[in-house]
Amino acid sequence: MNLSFFDQFMSPHLLGIPLILISLLFPALLLPSPRNRWITNRISTLQSWFIYTITKQLMTPLNKKGHKWALILSSLMIFLLSINLLGLLPYTFTPTTQLSMNLALAFPLWLATLLTGLRNQPSASLGHLLPEGTPTPLIPALIMIETTSLLIRPLALGVRLTANLTAGHLLIQLISTATAVLFSIMPAISILTACVLLLLTILEVAVAMIQAYVFVLLLSLYLQENI
Repeated sequence: MNLSFFDQFMSPHLLGIPLILISLLFPALLLPSPRNRWITNRISTLQSWFIYTITKQLMTPLNKKGHKWALILSSLMIFLLSINLLGLLPYTFTPTTQLSMNLALAFPLWLATLLTGLRNQPSASLGHLLPEGTPTPLIPALIMIETTSLLIRPLALGVRLTANLTAGHLLIQLISTATAVLFSIMPAISILTACVLLLLTILEVAVAMIQAYVFVLLLSLYLQENI
């Protein structure tokens, strides 16, 4: 029984071929393609407004040098948001519950922000490792602590996204299983658990959106420190 709860996090296969690539590309098929018209349909207008709002929210704390990252950060936000929300549908697979995938997204982008800071302002980037006015005996310890906290950032990004989505999926499956089991034994309790399941599902929709935003927002803050 315990193994079946975690089967939903296993990458699906068909004839020995992993289908995770299809699940990663499928959200892009749902986005309407742009058209060369002055008047578009409501879906395209809503999409443009949504992308504009996301880009404005992410670029507000950055200066003009950081606006070069607008395309990649906005694309990452829409990508994570689509995958997280589609993963809440029944009989679907959520790629962002895989720690390997989240680390593959977090590590290169974090490294790019770090290398950007070392190239443009090496003194200021290295100065973050040692606060001003530190007593001399504490300098080696503080350098080690700050270096560790710097290197652990991509791991924290990946683990945060994975843990929140995994916990939500497990709770939904546990409560839905309890609802199905109690329906024939105690219908009143089953109705109560069904209401809890509905509220939890609404909460998980909010969590899926918030976690995608937090992932990209932290990357933008790391970028702000290095430009």
